[in-house]
Amino acid sequence: MQQENDNPEGFEPSYLALHRNGRLAQLADEAVSALRECRFCPRDCGVNRLEDAVGYCCTGRLARLSSYNPHFGEEAPLVGSRGSGTIFFGSCNMFCTFCQNYDISHENYGTEVDKNELASAMLCLQGYGCHNINLVSPSHVVPQILEALDVAAGQGLNVPLVYNTGCYDSLDTIRLLLDGVVDIYMPDFKFWDNRWAEEFASAPDYRQRAMEAIREMQRQVGDLVCDSEGNALRGLLVRHLVMPENIAGTEQIVKFLAEEISPNTHINILGQYHPCGTARAHEIAGRRPTSAEIQDARKLAEDAGLKMLDRWTNNE
Repeated sequence: MQQENDNPEGFEPSYLALHRNGRLAQLADEAVSALRECRFCPRDCGVNRLEDAVGYCCTGRLARLSSYNPHFGEEAPLVGSRGSGTIFFGSCNMFCTFCQNYDISHENYGTEVDKNELASAMLCLQGYGCHNINLVSPSHVVPQILEALDVAAGQGLNVPLVYNTGCYDSLDTIRLLLDGVVDIYMPDFKFWDNRWAEEFASAPDYRQRAMEAIREMQRQVGDLVCDSEGNALRGLLVRHLVMPENIAGTEQIVKFLAEEISPNTHINILGQYHPCGTARAHEIAGRRPTSAEIQDARKLAEDAGLKMLDRWTNNE
Protein backbone atom coordinates (compact mmCIF):
# COMPACT_ATOMS: atom_id res chain seq x y z
CA MET A 1 0.00 0.00 0.00
CA GLN A 2 1.32 3.43 -0.92
CA GLN A 3 2.25 5.53 2.07
CA GLU A 4 1.55 9.25 2.01
CA ASN A 5 4.71 11.23 2.70
CA ASP A 6 4.12 13.93 5.26
CA ASN A 7 5.32 17.32 4.09
CA PRO A 8 4.56 19.89 6.78
CA GLU A 9 6.74 22.56 5.21
CA GLY A 10 4.85 22.61 1.93
CA PHE A 11 7.72 21.40 -0.26
CA GLU A 12 6.76 20.05 -3.66
CA PRO A 13 9.18 18.22 -5.96
CA SER A 14 9.87 20.33 -9.02
CA TYR A 15 8.88 17.63 -11.51
CA LEU A 16 5.24 17.76 -10.38
CA ALA A 17 4.65 21.18 -11.94
CA LEU A 18 6.11 19.90 -15.21
CA HIS A 19 3.85 16.87 -15.02
CA ARG A 20 0.73 18.96 -14.46
CA ASN A 21 1.38 21.27 -17.41
CA GLY A 22 2.34 18.42 -19.74
CA ARG A 23 5.94 19.49 -20.13
CA LEU A 24 7.33 16.36 -18.45
CA ALA A 25 5.55 14.12 -20.95
CA GLN A 26 6.85 16.31 -23.77
CA LEU A 27 10.42 16.09 -22.46
CA ALA A 28 10.09 12.32 -22.20
CA ASP A 29 8.84 12.05 -25.78
CA GLU A 30 11.64 14.26 -27.07
CA ALA A 31 14.25 12.29 -25.17
CA VAL A 32 12.98 8.89 -26.27
CA SER A 33 12.88 10.05 -29.90
CA ALA A 34 16.49 11.21 -29.56
CA LEU A 35 17.51 7.64 -28.73
CA ARG A 36 17.42 7.15 -32.49
CA GLU A 37 20.83 8.85 -32.54
CA CYS A 38 21.99 8.64 -28.95
CA ARG A 39 24.13 11.53 -27.73
CA PHE A 40 22.97 11.75 -24.13
CA CYS A 41 26.46 11.62 -22.62
CA PRO A 42 29.92 12.78 -23.72
CA ARG A 43 30.60 9.41 -25.38
CA ASP A 44 28.49 10.79 -28.27
CA CYS A 45 27.99 7.31 -29.76
CA GLY A 46 25.20 8.22 -32.18
CA VAL A 47 23.75 4.69 -32.25
CA ASN A 48 20.05 3.93 -32.77
CA ARG A 49 18.99 2.66 -29.37
CA LEU A 50 15.34 2.61 -30.45
CA GLU A 51 16.31 -0.45 -32.46
CA ASP A 52 18.39 -1.82 -29.56
CA ALA A 53 21.74 -0.89 -31.06
CA VAL A 54 24.18 -0.32 -28.22
CA GLY A 55 27.06 2.06 -27.82
CA TYR A 56 29.55 2.55 -25.01
CA CYS A 57 26.97 2.01 -22.24
CA CYS A 58 25.81 -1.34 -23.67
CA THR A 59 22.18 -0.31 -23.14
CA GLY A 60 19.47 -0.39 -25.78
CA ARG A 61 15.91 0.93 -25.74
CA LEU A 62 15.08 -0.21 -22.21
CA ALA A 63 16.83 0.61 -18.95
CA ARG A 64 18.21 -2.30 -17.00
CA LEU A 65 17.10 -2.32 -13.36
CA SER A 66 19.65 -3.93 -11.08
CA SER A 67 17.94 -3.37 -7.73
CA TYR A 68 15.79 -0.95 -5.77
CA ASN A 69 15.51 -0.68 -2.00
CA PRO A 70 15.57 1.70 0.97
CA HIS A 71 19.25 2.46 1.49
CA PHE A 72 20.65 3.48 4.87
CA GLY A 73 24.30 3.77 3.81
CA GLU A 74 23.96 7.06 1.94
CA GLU A 75 24.60 10.60 3.18
CA ALA A 76 22.64 11.59 6.28
CA PRO A 77 20.48 14.25 4.54
CA LEU A 78 19.29 11.58 2.10
CA VAL A 79 18.83 8.71 4.56
CA GLY A 80 16.88 10.47 7.30
CA SER A 81 14.92 8.03 9.44
CA ARG A 82 13.37 5.96 6.64
CA GLY A 83 16.14 5.56 4.10
CA SER A 84 16.95 6.81 0.63
CA GLY A 85 15.00 5.07 -2.12
CA THR A 86 17.86 3.92 -4.31
CA ILE A 87 17.39 2.61 -7.83
CA PHE A 88 20.54 1.00 -9.24
CA PHE A 89 20.70 0.85 -13.02
CA GLY A 90 22.70 -1.79 -14.83
CA SER A 91 25.72 -0.66 -16.85
CA CYS A 92 27.24 2.84 -16.87
CA ASN A 93 28.80 5.38 -19.19
CA MET A 94 32.16 5.42 -17.37
CA PHE A 95 33.19 1.85 -16.49
CA CYS A 96 35.86 2.93 -14.01
CA THR A 97 38.36 0.10 -13.65
CA PHE A 98 38.08 0.30 -9.84
CA CYS A 99 34.26 0.41 -9.70
CA GLN A 100 32.95 -0.90 -6.39
CA ASN A 101 29.72 -1.98 -8.10
CA TYR A 102 31.65 -3.89 -10.75
CA ASP A 103 28.99 -6.55 -11.31
CA ILE A 104 26.31 -3.91 -11.89
CA SER A 105 28.34 -1.60 -14.12
CA HIS A 106 30.82 -3.74 -16.05
CA GLU A 107 28.77 -6.93 -16.08
CA ASN A 108 25.49 -5.08 -16.75
CA TYR A 109 23.65 -6.98 -14.03
CA GLY A 110 19.89 -6.43 -13.98
CA THR A 111 16.61 -6.90 -15.82
CA GLU A 112 15.25 -4.77 -18.64
CA VAL A 113 12.16 -2.82 -17.55
CA ASP A 114 9.67 -0.62 -19.37
CA LYS A 115 8.43 2.75 -18.13
CA ASN A 116 5.57 1.25 -16.12
CA GLU A 117 7.84 -1.19 -14.30
CA LEU A 118 10.35 1.53 -13.48
CA ALA A 119 7.53 3.82 -12.30
CA SER A 120 6.29 1.00 -10.07
CA ALA A 121 9.73 0.73 -8.46
CA MET A 122 9.65 4.47 -7.68
CA LEU A 123 6.17 4.24 -6.17
CA CYS A 124 7.14 1.15 -4.20
CA LEU A 125 10.05 3.00 -2.59
CA GLN A 126 7.77 5.89 -1.70
CA GLY A 127 5.37 3.35 -0.24
CA TYR A 128 8.17 2.10 2.01
CA GLY A 129 8.43 5.65 3.35
CA CYS A 130 11.73 6.57 1.67
CA HIS A 131 12.56 10.26 1.75
CA ASN A 132 13.55 10.44 -1.92
CA ILE A 133 14.06 8.54 -5.15
CA ASN A 134 17.81 8.15 -5.62
CA LEU A 135 18.81 7.34 -9.22
CA VAL A 136 22.25 5.70 -9.15
CA SER A 137 24.33 5.93 -12.36
CA PRO A 138 21.52 7.50 -14.41
CA SER A 139 23.51 9.27 -17.16
CA HIS A 140 22.89 6.64 -19.84
CA VAL A 141 19.17 6.18 -19.14
CA VAL A 142 17.81 9.73 -18.88
CA PRO A 143 15.05 9.17 -21.49
CA GLN A 144 13.84 6.05 -19.72
CA ILE A 145 13.83 7.89 -16.38
CA LEU A 146 11.80 10.78 -17.78
CA GLU A 147 9.07 8.59 -19.25
CA ALA A 148 8.82 6.53 -16.05
CA LEU A 149 8.80 9.65 -13.88
CA ASP A 150 5.82 11.05 -15.79
CA VAL A 151 3.92 7.82 -15.18
CA ALA A 152 4.88 7.77 -11.49
CA ALA A 153 3.98 11.44 -10.99
CA GLY A 154 0.54 10.71 -12.41
CA GLN A 155 0.12 7.94 -9.85
CA GLY A 156 1.08 9.95 -6.78
CA LEU A 157 4.88 10.16 -6.60
CA ASN A 158 5.73 13.22 -4.52
CA VAL A 159 9.23 12.85 -3.02
CA PRO A 160 12.44 14.61 -4.15
CA LEU A 161 14.32 13.15 -7.10
CA VAL A 162 18.08 12.61 -6.66
CA TYR A 163 20.42 12.43 -9.67
CA ASN A 164 23.36 10.40 -8.32
CA THR A 165 26.03 10.52 -11.03
CA GLY A 166 29.70 9.88 -11.68
CA CYS A 167 29.55 13.29 -13.39
CA TYR A 168 30.55 12.32 -16.90
CA ASP A 169 27.40 14.02 -18.11
CA SER A 170 26.45 15.96 -21.20
CA LEU A 171 25.78 19.64 -20.55
CA ASP A 172 22.93 19.55 -23.06
CA THR A 173 21.27 16.66 -21.25
CA ILE A 174 21.51 18.41 -17.88
CA ARG A 175 20.40 21.78 -19.24
CA LEU A 176 17.72 20.81 -21.77
CA LEU A 177 16.16 17.70 -20.23
CA LEU A 178 16.68 17.84 -16.46
CA ASP A 179 16.14 21.50 -15.54
CA GLY A 180 13.05 21.57 -13.35
CA VAL A 181 12.99 17.77 -13.14
CA VAL A 182 15.76 16.98 -10.66
CA ASP A 183 15.52 18.28 -7.09
CA ILE A 184 18.88 17.10 -5.73
CA TYR A 185 22.01 16.68 -7.82
CA MET A 186 24.68 14.46 -6.27
CA PRO A 187 27.69 14.29 -8.60
CA ASP A 188 30.84 12.42 -7.66
CA PHE A 189 33.72 14.62 -8.88
CA LYS A 190 36.18 11.78 -9.44
CA PHE A 191 39.29 13.22 -11.10
CA TRP A 192 40.93 16.56 -11.68
CA ASP A 193 43.85 15.34 -13.78
CA ASN A 194 42.53 14.05 -17.10
CA ARG A 195 45.52 11.73 -17.36
CA TRP A 196 44.06 9.60 -14.57
CA ALA A 197 40.51 9.93 -15.92
CA GLU A 198 41.72 8.56 -19.22
CA GLU A 199 43.64 5.72 -17.60
CA PHE A 200 40.88 4.61 -15.23
CA ALA A 201 37.73 5.54 -17.17
CA SER A 202 38.75 6.22 -20.79
CA ALA A 203 37.45 9.77 -20.32
CA PRO A 204 40.22 12.18 -21.36
CA ASP A 205 37.89 15.19 -21.11
CA TYR A 206 36.43 14.27 -17.73
CA ARG A 207 37.45 17.38 -15.79
CA GLN A 208 35.93 19.76 -18.34
CA ARG A 209 32.68 17.78 -18.57
CA ALA A 210 32.38 17.53 -14.78
CA MET A 211 33.06 21.24 -14.25
CA GLU A 212 30.47 22.40 -16.77
CA ALA A 213 27.89 19.91 -15.50
CA ILE A 214 28.34 20.97 -11.87
CA ARG A 215 28.08 24.64 -12.81
CA GLU A 216 24.75 23.92 -14.49
CA MET A 217 23.54 21.77 -11.60
CA GLN A 218 24.27 24.60 -9.17
CA ARG A 219 22.47 27.08 -11.42
CA GLN A 220 19.39 24.90 -11.42
CA VAL A 221 19.06 23.88 -7.77
CA GLY A 222 21.46 26.06 -5.74
CA ASP A 223 22.94 25.14 -2.37
CA LEU A 224 21.56 22.21 -0.42
CA VAL A 225 18.32 22.94 1.45
CA CYS A 226 16.97 20.61 4.15
CA ASP A 227 13.76 20.50 6.15
CA SER A 228 13.57 21.00 9.91
CA GLU A 229 14.56 17.36 10.46
CA GLY A 230 17.66 17.60 8.29
CA ASN A 231 16.25 15.77 5.27
CA ALA A 232 17.42 17.09 1.92
CA LEU A 233 14.78 18.73 -0.23
CA ARG A 234 16.66 20.51 -2.97
CA GLY A 235 20.17 21.51 -3.97
CA LEU A 236 23.67 20.33 -4.80
CA LEU A 237 25.57 17.75 -2.77
CA VAL A 238 29.01 16.72 -4.07
CA ARG A 239 30.83 13.48 -3.40
CA HIS A 240 34.56 13.05 -3.74
CA LEU A 241 36.33 9.72 -3.40
CA VAL A 242 39.82 9.86 -1.86
CA MET A 243 42.31 7.76 -3.80
CA PRO A 244 45.91 6.75 -3.07
CA GLU A 245 48.66 9.31 -3.74
CA ASN A 246 46.10 11.99 -4.59
CA ILE A 247 45.11 10.44 -7.92
CA ALA A 248 41.74 12.18 -7.56
CA GLY A 249 43.18 15.70 -7.25
CA THR A 250 41.35 16.69 -4.08
CA GLU A 251 43.01 20.07 -3.58
CA GLN A 252 42.06 21.37 -7.02
CA ILE A 253 38.52 19.99 -6.82
CA VAL A 254 37.66 21.55 -3.46
CA LYS A 255 39.17 24.86 -4.60
CA PHE A 256 36.99 24.79 -7.72
CA LEU A 257 33.87 24.07 -5.68
CA ALA A 258 34.56 26.78 -3.11
CA GLU A 259 35.60 29.49 -5.58
CA GLU A 260 33.55 28.77 -8.69
CA ILE A 261 30.44 26.95 -7.48
CA SER A 262 29.59 28.13 -3.96
CA PRO A 263 31.42 28.45 -0.65
CA ASN A 264 28.31 26.80 0.83
CA THR A 265 28.70 23.65 -1.26
CA HIS A 266 28.06 20.51 0.78
CA ILE A 267 30.69 17.85 0.16
CA ASN A 268 31.19 14.32 1.36
CA ILE A 269 34.83 13.26 1.36
CA LEU A 270 34.58 9.51 0.90
CA GLY A 271 37.19 7.31 2.50
CA GLN A 272 35.94 3.89 1.49
CA TYR A 273 37.97 3.36 -1.69
CA HIS A 274 39.31 -0.15 -2.08
CA PRO A 275 40.70 -1.68 -5.28
CA CYS A 276 38.18 -3.64 -7.30
CA GLY A 277 38.19 -5.03 -10.82
CA THR A 278 41.40 -4.57 -12.77
CA ALA A 279 42.56 -1.82 -10.39
CA ARG A 280 43.80 -4.50 -8.01
CA ALA A 281 46.90 -4.91 -10.15
CA HIS A 282 47.62 -1.18 -10.54
CA GLU A 283 50.83 0.05 -8.93
CA ILE A 284 49.07 3.03 -7.29
CA ALA A 285 45.33 2.28 -7.30
CA GLY A 286 45.98 -1.27 -6.09
CA ARG A 287 45.86 -0.23 -2.43
CA ARG A 288 43.49 1.61 -0.13
CA PRO A 289 44.27 5.22 0.82
CA THR A 290 45.89 5.56 4.21
CA SER A 291 44.17 7.20 7.15
CA ALA A 292 46.56 10.11 6.76
CA GLU A 293 45.59 10.55 3.09
CA ILE A 294 41.90 10.56 4.01
CA GLN A 295 42.40 13.06 6.81
CA ASP A 296 44.52 15.29 4.56
CA ALA A 297 41.72 15.31 1.97
CA ARG A 298 39.14 16.24 4.60
CA LYS A 299 41.34 19.03 5.89
CA LEU A 300 41.68 20.42 2.37
CA ALA A 301 37.89 20.59 2.10
CA GLU A 302 37.59 22.20 5.51
CA ASP A 303 40.31 24.73 4.72
CA ALA A 304 38.48 25.61 1.51
CA GLY A 305 35.46 26.46 3.67
CA LEU A 306 33.15 23.80 2.27
CA LYS A 307 30.36 22.35 4.37
CA MET A 308 31.48 18.89 5.35
CA LEU A 309 29.11 15.96 5.67
CA ASP A 310 30.63 13.84 8.41
CA ARG A 311 28.02 11.19 9.16
CA TRP A 312 28.06 8.59 6.42
CA THR A 313 27.54 5.00 7.49
CA ASN A 314 30.17 3.32 5.34
CA ASN A 315 32.68 6.14 5.06
CA GLU A 316 35.63 4.01 6.17
